[in-house]
Amino acid sequence: MPNVLNVLIAVVGAYLIGSISFAVVVSKAMRLDDPRTYGSKNPGATNVLRSGSKTAAILTLLGDALKGWFAVWLVIQFSDRYQLGEEVIALGAIAVFLGHVFPVFFKFKGGKGVATAAGVLFALSWILGLATVATWVIIAFFFRYSSLAALAAAIFAPFYEFFMYGPGPISVAVVVIAMLLIWRHASNIARLMAGKESRLGQKKS
Repeated sequence: MPNVLNVLIAVVGAYLIGSISFAVVVSKAMRLDDPRTYGSKNPGATNVLRSGSKTAAILTLLGDALKGWFAVWLVIQFSDRYQLGEEVIALGAIAVFLGHVFPVFFKFKGGKGVATAAGVLFALSWILGLATVATWVIIAFFFRYSSLAALAAAIFAPFYEFFMYGPGPISVAVVVIAMLLIWRHASNIARLMAGKESRLGQKKS
């Protein structure tokens, strides 16, 4: 049985790591417009790309993915020493994702969590992460919609995890993250259905 304080440190720490919004930080550092003021107004890599800066978009993508990976990796590294089982690892995975979506450092207004979710999956299992990212790439390549690719990846990720490793706390975490990610894309779903969704690489307006 893990110590309650250790569990709180793991979960709160993961949330705080997730609360770092690289879209805002990178854009400010590169003297670009705040991504929350143009395009989809989402502080994420796809919207930063609409600023016209591929470098900023790549840095945002890497930062958001790495924070998801790092937070879960940290919990896993200390799991044996502090008796943090799969349940705590699962909570850490959800916490870092929630940090990205509802960042305490940015008035709880965050991104949709695609890159962060990918980082989380890679930390849980590189095969799971690779399979999910491959799904995103295939859909994005053929349809040129980042949101559609994210939705497809979110739908398939829980199935990949279940068939690879079976049911358990991690499965629940992946399902929760997938459902939250789909919920965060509600406006994108509406625009896709109306034929008004922006395609990959489309400049800001």
